[in-house]
This record gives sequence, C-alpha cells and structure tokens, in this order.
Amino acid sequence: MLKHKSPRTKGKISLTKYFQKFKEGDKVAVVRELSVKFGYSNRIHGRTGRVLAKRGSAYEVEINDINKPKKYVLKPIHLKRIEGAKAQ
Repeated sequence: MLKHKSPRTKGKISLTKYFQKFKEGDKVAVVRELSVKFGYSNRIHGRTGRVLAKRGSAYEVEINDINKPKKYVLKPIHLKRIEGAKAQ
C-alpha cells in the first residue's frame, strides 16, 4: 500500500477520476487517493465491491468482509471501475 505520492504528482487530483460516473451494479475496486481525505481504515484499500446506489456526490458500495457484506459510502475519486465485469 502506498503511503505517499511521487514528488511530481504530489497534491494533484485527477479531475477525470473526481467526476467519474458509475451505474448501479458496476464492479469497482477501492483505490485510495492520497491527496484527498479517505475517512475509513486502510484495510478496505484494494478490496472490490459492487455499486448499490448514488448518495449525493458519493456512491454506496457493498464490500464483502470475510463472509459479511458491508456497505460503505465512498467518493468516486477513491473508486476504480473493473472493466471485465458487466453491470447486472
């Protein structure tokens, strides 16, 4: 897991990632953007889940933690679409 950005990208935010859109059922991976406050523990970094709904500017994502599904509300800058999965 990354703890800092390289000097050339430090403090920069990708506006494309900040304003990306997801549909319900899209498969996403949680990839923490280090320039923006995350608000959750680092243990969900790298996990994959499914978008349930949109809440304001954020998305409700269901992530399986061992055998229990848990719901998190994450900003789109911390999410990355998994291309191989189709929306159901």
